[in-house]
Amino acid sequence: MPKSEKYAIGVDLGGTNVKVGIVSQEGKIVKKLSLETFANIGPDEVIAQIKKGVGQILSGNKLKIRGIGIGSPGVVSPKKGTVENPPNFPGWNKINLGKILHKEFDINIYVENDANAAAIGEMIFGAGKKLDSFIMITLGTGVGGGIIFKGKLFRGEYGAAGEIGHMSVDLNGPKCNCGSFGCIEAYVGNNYLVKRVKNELNEHRESKIWQILKNDLNLLTPLIIDEAATSGDEYAKSVVKNMGMYLGATLASVANALDIGTFIIGGGVAGFGKPLFDSIQTTVESRVLTPIRKRIKVLPAKLKNDAGIKGASALVFYKS
Repeated sequence: MPKSEKYAIGVDLGGTNVKVGIVSQEGKIVKKLSLETFANIGPDEVIAQIKKGVGQILSGNKLKIRGIGIGSPGVVSPKKGTVENPPNFPGWNKINLGKILHKEFDINIYVENDANAAAIGEMIFGAGKKLDSFIMITLGTGVGGGIIFKGKLFRGEYGAAGEIGHMSVDLNGPKCNCGSFGCIEAYVGNNYLVKRVKNELNEHRESKIWQILKNDLNLLTPLIIDEAATSGDEYAKSVVKNMGMYLGATLASVANALDIGTFIIGGGVAGFGKPLFDSIQTTVESRVLTPIRKRIKVLPAKLKNDAGIKGASALVFYKS
């Protein structure tokens, strides 16, 4: 590897896994690993997992690391390095993650909202490289959003802009982990999706999901739903279509509010692929204001599962 190449560590903090990687300034991942987050145990355990992951990735490393970038759920203050109330992290109020990790590793730390980091990753390395403005949507344990406007990340007044997952699509809908009701996350986030399908499956005994699970609902994951849908199962296909309709209705409201018509969608749940994207596109077009309709584009993220790591690393390259 060229000695002049610059490297950073990117940390993608998710509700299920902490992903850590060493990334070059050209966007190549040299080394990466994934650890369980243990979010339900509390912030001390989550921070311990981050430290463990970074420590393991640094073990034996001979490359010059310019800094550590962290993409985290919740409201983030990049200047202070604080993370406040991430929705799927019980017991986590406001923690100065940047200060804690700087003390541990004695290296520059850059903290940003995870969806914002993913948006930066797509802008620099992925599907947004040639775009002036777009909105990044991350689908996983939660639903995140990052807004790129005229080549710059839009954070809002306090850094909370882009929390699209917590836009309500039903005032009387299911309770979300953020405390509100009917949030889009409560319809398409991993855990909510699995819970809802489990509750509905008894009314769909003909579904191939039962065969794939061998009647053990505890094994249900979004991947199983996708497998059934791909094999032609009508119930599973309807689940994917409905996800797209909920997301599409939400994104139409976002497009109407911001006058941005391009959406880049990534994260694990985006793996439902073309049926999901088609449903989103059709729904957005049917609900958005007429002047915006022709500009609507729903694109898959190019960085896929590495968007968080690469985006977090980009925080180092473009802020240091």
